[in-house]
Amino acid sequence: MKERQVKAAVVTEQSDGFHIEELSIDEPRAGEVLVRIVATGVCPADIAVRDGGFGTSVPAVPGHEGAGVVEAVGDDVTSITPGDHVVLSYDTDGTCRNCAEGNPAYCSAFARYNFDGVRGSDGSSPLRRNGENVGLFFGQSSFSTHSIANERQIVRVPDDVPLELLGPLGCGIQTGCGAVMNSLDPNAGTSIAIFGVGAVGLSAVMGAVVSGCTTVVAVDLLEERLELANRLGATHTIDAGSTDDLSGEIRSITDGGVDNTLDTTSVPSVVRAAVDATRVPGTCGLLGGAPTEPDPNLDMGRILSGRAIRGISQGDSIPQVFIPRLIDLYRQGRFPFDELVEFYDFEDVNRAAEDLEAGRTIKPVLRIGEV
Repeated sequence: MKERQVKAAVVTEQSDGFHIEELSIDEPRAGEVLVRIVATGVCPADIAVRDGGFGTSVPAVPGHEGAGVVEAVGDDVTSITPGDHVVLSYDTDGTCRNCAEGNPAYCSAFARYNFDGVRGSDGSSPLRRNGENVGLFFGQSSFSTHSIANERQIVRVPDDVPLELLGPLGCGIQTGCGAVMNSLDPNAGTSIAIFGVGAVGLSAVMGAVVSGCTTVVAVDLLEERLELANRLGATHTIDAGSTDDLSGEIRSITDGGVDNTLDTTSVPSVVRAAVDATRVPGTCGLLGGAPTEPDPNLDMGRILSGRAIRGISQGDSIPQVFIPRLIDLYRQGRFPFDELVEFYDFEDVNRAAEDLEAGRTIKPVLRIGEV
């Protein structure tokens, strides 16, 4: 197998930060695409890999919001050609029932293809250090100057839109916005409350505005994020640290409860408030990682009265369909996701991660190469 040399931000030991090293990467196999990465978003999931999350073995290269230019394609690739500008999203097996039925975000093999550190198809990795395999993440490992990805997870994008902006559309932004536009699918004129307005939650706010929601309540602990939510279209903001009754405050704003709620925090007490803030009938969508506290002890009476709770993966997005729609909205000035982004040099990957964890930056993006 032919190889080339790349520079990548490697997790060598859990919680030991990212180390930029020289690795070898395969040339693309059949069905694969080699992408020269221009920029990639930094997401809490990448930090989770650094800290031992998802069961991804180390050494590994995180990164799952890559954007770049195609350099080479393998045999049988038909939709992508060298020179294309592309965004990389999640990987799937493409063959299970959910994939076949148009629900790839719920691929039966999602964990194997995205978290197990290998190609889901055969258990190999395209990355090596001194001849030893280096773990793959989300089928792309875009904290690198080059990525190998499957054609299924590649989205061709227009070359007249700043490519360095587009990587986060592949995960965090499509997840938040899609959770509203695709999963909850609110009618125009309805109400929604969004709990936690980081990159995912603020994308949900913009999705609610695009969908025509006329009451959009943003809930967070950070004043600057609530201010940005207001600028992006939230009609009401609530400082979660200033009230002992979140759900009651939302019900008072909306005369009995909102039509939909969306929790991005996975904090059980917040999940409980999100369920309680919905009207009857109403739906609470859940995003994010597994709870770090005991279960939310939901009031079954509230659920059995007609409320619904829905777990959401990747905003129910088919990336090749949804991402171009978001780019069209951005071009029209209706989806200003660039307001979430702050750029960092590749060498500052650890500072970008620290700023994300501290809440100083909403969506860090690493500049890795030129267009």
